[in-house]
Amino acid sequence: MDNIVELIGCYGGDKLHAASAWTSTNRDITPEKEKRIPELLKMLAENGHHTPFEKSMLHFLLTVDTATHIQLLKHRIGVSVNAESARYKELKADKFYVPTDWTDEQLIKDYMAHMENAYDLYHRFTAYVTASHSRKRAKESARFVLPYANQLVLDVSFNFRSFMHFLQLRKSDDAQKEIHDIADKMLDLVKATDAFPHSLIAFGY
Repeated sequence: MDNIVELIGCYGGDKLHAASAWTSTNRDITPEKEKRIPELLKMLAENGHHTPFEKSMLHFLLTVDTATHIQLLKHRIGVSVNAESARYKELKADKFYVPTDWTDEQLIKDYMAHMENAYDLYHRFTAYVTASHSRKRAKESARFVLPYANQLVLDVSFNFRSFMHFLQLRKSDDAQKEIHDIADKMLDLVKATDAFPHSLIAFGY
């Protein structure tokens, strides 16, 4: 199945970023100051004054392959990731990712058979319980047979500044296709909230 991106929560926006930047003088946003928000946010972004952008939060629910999960874990500053755990439960649904740029039908067929065999072995290992091999150990050790294509559900949140850094890295031309696609979907969902139009433009989005 495809990797899936949902935006399940959003806090803040352009006005919050501006109010944070104006804290040193006067946080009140008058109609006159509101007109200056686009220019202010552009100036902040271009000059590296990024702390005001940390005040907003974006909260996503993802279903992604393990390889993408690992790449998300590398974003540790201003990012929080919680994942579905195969250590504490048996993964009942056999969810796996098929790269969308594969075109060889026989290779795809062989890949699908490989994944089915891997899940069959996984479920057999989760059932391997003996007097000296507990159910807990069976679940956690069965994970070793799951390929990188196995999909997990992730709960991921960014502050806005960290999200901009994530996009800078993962929308680049040399980013892996899967994480690039995730970044594209995230950005589309954030744009659709209409909470950050001027902040996004300030960072080139």
